[in-house]
Amino acid sequence: DKLLPWKQLETPIAKHYARGGIGRPPYPLSMMLRIHIMQLVYNLSDPAMEDALYEIESMRRFAGVRLDKIPDETTILNFRHLLEKH
Repeated sequence: DKLLPWKQLETPIAKHYARGGIGRPPYPLSMMLRIHIMQLVYNLSDPAMEDALYEIESMRRFAGVRLDKIPDETTILNFRHLLEKH
């Protein structure tokens, strides 16, 4: 947490990130950003990142994910597309 300035990284993304409303509430931005960074560091595809979150507890802890609330590969893909777009 001390290595990266998380709040400064989240701020420019927050204005484009879903706020909720109708349907399932969005995953926290901080969680999705941490998942994205792990994906880059470990060079994982979207399906591989989802699998890693199920299999590796340290990754779940870093991202702040519970085993019963892991984002699926499509959610991870959509977040990456959001970052690419903005």
